[in-house]
Amino acid sequence: VEAVIAVASQSTNLEYDLAKGGRGRREAEVERLVNAFTGSEAATVVNNNAAAVLVGVNALAAGREVIVSRGELVEIGGAFRIPDIVARSGAVLREVGTTNRTHPADFEKAIGPNTGLILKVHTSNYRIVGFSSDVTLGELVEIGRRHGIPVMEDLGSGALVDLSRFGLPREPLVAESLSAGADVVTFSGDKLLGGPQAGLIAGRTTWVNAIKENPLHRAVRCDKMTLAALEATLRLYQQSPSLERDIPTLAFFTRPLADIAETARQAQQLLAAALGPSYRLTVVDGASQVGSGALPIDTLPTKVVVIVSSEKRAEQVAAEFRAARPAIIGRIKDDQFLLDVRTVLNAADLVPHW
Repeated sequence: VEAVIAVASQSTNLEYDLAKGGRGRREAEVERLVNAFTGSEAATVVNNNAAAVLVGVNALAAGREVIVSRGELVEIGGAFRIPDIVARSGAVLREVGTTNRTHPADFEKAIGPNTGLILKVHTSNYRIVGFSSDVTLGELVEIGRRHGIPVMEDLGSGALVDLSRFGLPREPLVAESLSAGADVVTFSGDKLLGGPQAGLIAGRTTWVNAIKENPLHRAVRCDKMTLAALEATLRLYQQSPSLERDIPTLAFFTRPLADIAETARQAQQLLAAALGPSYRLTVVDGASQVGSGALPIDTLPTKVVVIVSSEKRAEQVAAEFRAARPAIIGRIKDDQFLLDVRTVLNAADLVPHW
């Protein structure tokens, strides 16, 4: 927040290189931090991960074929689909394998004179279980090297650190993908990374420079406030002795259950006094969904305030809370309105003001 206020309220050297006294790149400091933290040779940033995939595929394979496993043709939020993004990039999608099983030989057979890119997509928003298999990034890199074809991985959620150290399910790390040989890796600046909405692109200099020089890159570039927030977030990853304290997303993930329970208890008392005798409020055990763009099937134990009105259906109660200023968002289950307080630090914030 402080970083955003600073660049929004005073002059800044956006796209000006102070050392050289001439034009510079607006994302230069973000690139330096990403390279230092992930081991990438070069990096850049655009306004979200879908844009990162779009400009990446366009720069590396426009007019040529992009090989993708059928099991990785994901749809992300808002009905945006990998096949549509590939089509808009000007490349030709070449699907291989089946929904549940794809093998290295499927990629080998698909490679031809018009192959421009091998694309691996991390299925961060769903899971295939049972009789299934996929091709590892290492295997794809070996195939790509053998045929002189770049390999790009869309990691989506973009974890920079091992989440298992905070007691969370593990997600693949950007540094691991680069270490495995991926030429380009795209990932989000928000979601698990915990920064502002942005799409980061990291990898080998040759390919990342091709993306930087692509005209689409300018069309989907970030403004100075996004860059400031992202730079500040990346600095925390590099310098903070306690990421679970300093990165709000990680702080909410790792918040002690006892702390959540105390907030729920306080919220119950405050809401009961504000809503009146026609409402019954209880605190029960619940489960916080980590997210849909990452860790889609994983939940965290939490405490939930259950609000039941003797006069109104749950849908009406929910609508009234949404009409508050600021709006208060809950969920409905079994005709009961529920407030999960995991991300609420001040119980008084849950008292609606109309």
